[in-house]
Amino acid sequence: MRVLWLLPKAAPTLLRHLGAYIELVAFDLEQSRRDLTAKVLVLMVAGVCVFFAVLMGCVVIVALTWDTPYRVAAVAWTGGAFLTVAVLALIYQSKAMKQQKPFLDSVKREWQEDVVVLENILAEHERPRAEPTPAEPVSAAAARRTAP
Repeated sequence: MRVLWLLPKAAPTLLRHLGAYIELVAFDLEQSRRDLTAKVLVLMVAGVCVFFAVLMGCVVIVALTWDTPYRVAAVAWTGGAFLTVAVLALIYQSKAMKQQKPFLDSVKREWQEDVVVLENILAEHERPRAEPTPAEPVSAAAARRTAP
């Protein structure tokens, strides 16, 4: 119940933190958008170039082995080479994904820091106040509570 009484005091701080979180999210989203755009563009260009190079290579292999008894073996070896390259590419991609930072990493880090601060603030207000001892006058105890 005390938390409700503390809300008016904490509201400006909470609103500033909320604004900071929105700014961090916007920054992370913009960075992710730029990274994704660059990756997609590079992959598209590389993919088109590799596709045509491989297509021409396959045509050359089939043309060279067409009048020989090895044409079926040439096609099979070409398929096996494609399968090997695909598996290696998937392994490389899985290793690259492990090294990539998680989505909204800076927001998560800031939130964890702010949770600790918020818990400390709430813990200070949850502690019972010291009652004046019989030897101490009531006015001294009241002065101690209001002192900064």
